[in-house]
Amino acid sequence: MWVKVCGLRTVANTLEVAESGVDAIGLNFYEKSKRSITAEAAKEIVDALPKNVMSIGLFVNHPVDEVLQIAEETGIKTLQFHGDETPEFVAQFKDFQIIKAFRIDANNIGDLQAQIDSYQSAGIELFGCLIDANVSDAYGGTGKTAPWEVLRQNYDYDNFPPLILAGGLTAENVQEAVNIVQPWGVDTASGVESAPGIKDACLSQKFIQQAKSRLE
Repeated sequence: MWVKVCGLRTVANTLEVAESGVDAIGLNFYEKSKRSITAEAAKEIVDALPKNVMSIGLFVNHPVDEVLQIAEETGIKTLQFHGDETPEFVAQFKDFQIIKAFRIDANNIGDLQAQIDSYQSAGIELFGCLIDANVSDAYGGTGKTAPWEVLRQNYDYDNFPPLILAGGLTAENVQEAVNIVQPWGVDTASGVESAPGIKDACLSQKFIQQAKSRLE
């Protein structure tokens, strides 16, 4: 089980999470987020990360030039687009691994096939398809869970990109979520925090252990 903790903001806190066995950390460049970070601070984190921990930059409707500049300044090689980006927009980042986030509920799950097909038709091989809860006027980090049962019934595991489950995951519910959805990976932000952008080391460790133990 691949585990990502998103919304880190300091080197010290990131290293605490890294020591817990996380596979990837997310750095949020969306200025309206409570977990947003500057490129300068993100570079310090990327430089300090152990080589076995992936750094992922999270962007929400950023201009192309800004994404490229941040990626160059920080050294980030994996980009997570969490806004309303189109396949045509994402196709401009061929030198990067791409995670595309989709905000899903029971009403729009039927649109997921067409959305993923549009990326495949554009020649984009997504590193992962991140499924988050669909909350009005929010681009993630809400603490709301995605519709697990609906997702399990409708996700084409054989033909879609690897599924990364997000949305309201905590150490208390991640085992249940993994058991129902059977994702390739899981992603948490608010679920392991003592305050926005501050990850609790014990909660992070427990979350990672609970997520990984289901498939061992």
